[in-house]
Amino acid sequence: MDMSRVAEQGLVLLGCGKMGSAMLAGWLEHGLPASAVWVIDPNPSDWLKAQGVNINTPLPEAPAVVLVAVKPQMMGEALPAIKALGGGDTLFVSVAAGTSIATFESVLGKDTPIVRAMPNTPAAIRKGITALIGNAQASDADVSLAENLLSAIGETVRLDDEAQMDAVTGLSGSGPAYVFHLIETLAAAGEAEGLPGELAMKLAKSTVAGAGALAVAAEEAPSQLRINVTSPNGTTQAALEVLMHEETGFPDLLRRAVKAATDRSKELSRE
Repeated sequence: MDMSRVAEQGLVLLGCGKMGSAMLAGWLEHGLPASAVWVIDPNPSDWLKAQGVNINTPLPEAPAVVLVAVKPQMMGEALPAIKALGGGDTLFVSVAAGTSIATFESVLGKDTPIVRAMPNTPAAIRKGITALIGNAQASDADVSLAENLLSAIGETVRLDDEAQMDAVTGLSGSGPAYVFHLIETLAAAGEAEGLPGELAMKLAKSTVAGAGALAVAAEEAPSQLRINVTSPNGTTQAALEVLMHEETGFPDLLRRAVKAATDRSKELSRE
């Protein structure tokens, strides 16, 4: 992770909750000097205070990056604090859900390089995935710098168009909640079949975690991995006949769930 430009010019982090803290911890571990970081946060945590970064102090005139990590409902109050840094070479990176590039351009100016990103909650343990897209003013070097910073919390992917961000929100942004619900319902199903609750939950968590790790590591597609563990007329096939039912199983259920989240993302961006 090359942090030389950021270390020289500085980085401003607007908001340091769970996501901001995870990113900051990664940057510091990769060698970014604490003195090169300025944090704006109305309620800094004890952990943040112990990191040696600049907290709620005057900002550098031309930092390399301003990273916006506040909640969408706080955006209106937060943006004026960084408005003066727009219109120059400072790269703005937003991980705030539902806030479009156009919204930032209306405040910071269209000459400002801006990258919009959508991480997900496994970023808290640096196992997230972040989709990102830059505006017309963001150069390839700017997007690469954003990728470099966001790699502190997991993998990154580039989008072809900002319009894809709503579907990304519906799939990977909200997706961890779908998996958490799978774990709780899988455990409940095991308990219904006679397993003690604690044991059922342990089995469910480890099964989902292990299957996910295998899906990432394996060369085969998930569909092939499924076939590999499905013996003809066996127990897995019996379950999959229920789960893969076109009208009542996962195919229809997840299509409707992802569409609902995608549609809601579109609605929020218009509010």
